[in-house]
Amino acid sequence: MPRQSSDASTSTRAADETLEDYTLRFAPRGYRRWSPPVVATTALGGIAYLADFSIGAGIGLTHGTSNALLAITVAALIIFTTGVPISYYCARYNIDLDLVTRGSGFGYYGSVLTSVIFGSFTFIFFATEGAIMAQGLRVGLGIPLWLGYLITTLLVVPLVVYGMSALSKLQVWTTPVWLLLMVAPMAYLVLSDPESLGEWLAFAGRDGSGGVSVAAVLLGAGVALSLMAQIGEQVDYLRFMPPKTRENSRRWWISVIAAGPGWVVLGALKQATGAFLAFFVLGMAGSAATEPVEQFLGVYGLFLPGWLAVALAVVLVVVSQIKINVTNAYSGSLTWTNSMARLTRRYPGRNVFVFGNLAVALVLREANMFAFLNSVLSFYANTAIAWVVTVASDIVLNKYLLRLSPRVPEYRRGMLHPINPVGVVSFSAASVISIAMYFGALGPVLQPYSPIAAVLLALALPPLVASVTKGRFYLRRTDDGISEPRFDSTGTPVATSYRCHVCEQDFERPDVLACPRHEDVVCSLCATTDRTGTHLLPPQSSAPCRERDRVIAGR
Repeated sequence: MPRQSSDASTSTRAADETLEDYTLRFAPRGYRRWSPPVVATTALGGIAYLADFSIGAGIGLTHGTSNALLAITVAALIIFTTGVPISYYCARYNIDLDLVTRGSGFGYYGSVLTSVIFGSFTFIFFATEGAIMAQGLRVGLGIPLWLGYLITTLLVVPLVVYGMSALSKLQVWTTPVWLLLMVAPMAYLVLSDPESLGEWLAFAGRDGSGGVSVAAVLLGAGVALSLMAQIGEQVDYLRFMPPKTRENSRRWWISVIAAGPGWVVLGALKQATGAFLAFFVLGMAGSAATEPVEQFLGVYGLFLPGWLAVALAVVLVVVSQIKINVTNAYSGSLTWTNSMARLTRRYPGRNVFVFGNLAVALVLREANMFAFLNSVLSFYANTAIAWVVTVASDIVLNKYLLRLSPRVPEYRRGMLHPINPVGVVSFSAASVISIAMYFGALGPVLQPYSPIAAVLLALALPPLVASVTKGRFYLRRTDDGISEPRFDSTGTPVATSYRCHVCEQDFERPDVLACPRHEDVVCSLCATTDRTGTHLLPPQSSAPCRERDRVIAGR
């Protein structure tokens, strides 16, 4: 079969999927060899970060304990609720959040907007976590911060390069150590000094009067809601879940809920713990009370010799940061590669963006971003909320309740319209209005409500815009030209293998389309990098939503 040399060479660079980890596409059944508990453990290993302790400490010291606990709870409820449909979709159809976003209201190119948001999340938190690790190295080994920043950046490179294969081993083996080092000192503190809990609960904060304030709660929730984009990193692992069957249904659901939206339960507990530890060590650490290494050093020092307290605090920080920063670097490399491949129609390889993401994070650390972390997160939260809630709204309301959007997700070039106003308009309006509120453009009274405004707008606008446009901009085609259905009678992706005539690699049924110029098939990556449109099927007239669902389920 004739091939375009540029497409062939591009796809050859992506042939080793052990390295590239199915960056731009469906994760095939033949690669998903891990059990649900192993996938869940790997995903949960990515939330070992200590930034939660800093975030909780900042909220608690500023607004007081009562306001901090309410803020953390509000944020956790919102994050959990929006995370359920997204986690289910990614695990059920074995695609990441960017691919889900394409078919959930944004379109093939429109989702690049949200890829930038998520990519920014990964290097912001890589920088934050690396700064925490560098603080630990400075306390334990006397390494200057600038050198610690460099060490923490380079340390994750060999671990990230090999994707899920290496990360699953790392997360499974380090989780018990991490849990022991984090939980043991907390248990000792609570049991040995129970009065400190009462004193902490009565703490009014630097800016508080001791009572509950709606403004303080919402301001604190805005900081905690910046972590909403963490669901994107969780589902980067959940896409490797095995098929859901009658035999594994219970374990499958427990794993998806625990490692998907369930991450925020542990996250909220860590934030509350950070607020407690900051209060406890405030007299000893002063302005450094928001630094996790100082928090745990203060607790370890209660029952261990000084040298051992320092050693264990450093070990905890190092293990935690390695666990989360391999996830940040991994997910960041996926999303930046995804965006650039669509915009340039070239596939540079995931590992190019591993180094790019690390370089940006290193610059942010050297600029001392940790010093104004809460301000950065408060601003960023508005865009993260707008994205995640828009996608969740489209899945729950447009796909299932109102049937305004095709229920089965589509992500392949040629099957989607370039831009879908449902997601793009909803996300943009929610982001712009909430950011304007955050900066006080709509008045000081409304300023604390910016995160709630982002939630409500992103929830309400997708069904409104979808109703106005009658769902016409979701699908460019309903038929991918291949007679075999993409899904079996249970809705599980079909595992039949097809050979792409461009790159001559084998791909499973959900990842291929018919080629209009040749009586053969083309994979989704070759369709992505097709710079002439040779392999793209022509558009079809739109069909009513229920008819689209019927056709897509069969095709």
